[in-house]
Amino acid sequence: MDYRTIPGTDLNISLLGFGNFVFGTNWWGDFTDEQGVAMQNHAFDKGVNFFDTAPAYGNGRAEDILAKTIAYAGRDNIVVSTKCGYDFYSDPGEEGGHRERKQNFSADFLEKDIEHSLKRLGIDCIDLYQSHNLKLDLFADEYVQTMHKFVEQGKIRYWGVALGPAIGWREEGYKAFIESDAAVVQTVMNMYEQDPGREFCEICEARGRGGVISRVPTNSGILDEEFTSAEHTFPAHDHRKFRDKNWLVYGLKKNEVIRPMAKEYGCSVRQFAFKWLASQKAMMSIEPNLLSVADIDEYVAAADGKYLSDETLAKITELYNTDFNMGDDAHPCDWKSSITDTGTIRSGYQKPSLTV
Repeated sequence: MDYRTIPGTDLNISLLGFGNFVFGTNWWGDFTDEQGVAMQNHAFDKGVNFFDTAPAYGNGRAEDILAKTIAYAGRDNIVVSTKCGYDFYSDPGEEGGHRERKQNFSADFLEKDIEHSLKRLGIDCIDLYQSHNLKLDLFADEYVQTMHKFVEQGKIRYWGVALGPAIGWREEGYKAFIESDAAVVQTVMNMYEQDPGREFCEICEARGRGGVISRVPTNSGILDEEFTSAEHTFPAHDHRKFRDKNWLVYGLKKNEVIRPMAKEYGCSVRQFAFKWLASQKAMMSIEPNLLSVADIDEYVAAADGKYLSDETLAKITELYNTDFNMGDDAHPCDWKSSITDTGTIRSGYQKPSLTV
């Protein structure tokens, strides 16, 4: 297992991270508590030491499940990350629902939220505390001051920002790193959706501080080769039914280009996608959907410190920058944005500046 220390911190975390969000909703299937704990424990036994959860995942259930693995592993052998900001206490949502729930980043709410998380996890200090899908209008001084207060009180060691729920939120990521000196930004980043994650990595490199955590590393299942047809029908509970159809149509075509490259490295397409992310400077940990012991073992094998050559990386960059020579319909989907009237913006790279 490859481990990386987040620059500016003493957190040494496994490149493969276990995000236990899959136990907080039925989007990826139904797991018993015992199944969840067994999977987490197996990941730990295979070298995973970075576990990322949130109170909003199953309204506390995912944190409860992680607490059992913390006890199994021993507190000093595991790096615990959880999140804050969703007020599921007053807005519990619906089972399997897709509606984003009430957010609250006031000092009063965060004080209560962190105490509940510490109690559920059975620990007295959180290693990495991430604001859950924080938007620009809620990114207030009070929030940042509260994070620093938690550090001073010994309730957390470091803090960061998890962006979402969909891809985008460039300004939030810039603000987190440049203006607020956050330890991490977690964002959707994969071989077919490289930005704004690539920009965040460049900011970290330029500053010599901070790191990026990738979620949705297989482009919502495309790079898992989960789909065989552009006519795939998604069940009602599957969040991917909301994605643009071109994501599926052209994702399958892009896989035809990538598959021979993966074969040259002796790995599956999703292992190749993992190795591409691992090859990015400032990438600290990658959180694929881990739905079985077999998934864990396959990704552990990919996190072996042997990644992609400069030549292969340059080829992938050229393909990405030209939309794989498939035309505008193959361009990555629009992003969510806090600064546009429509709430969306066309995806694309911009060279980051170290000013907001």
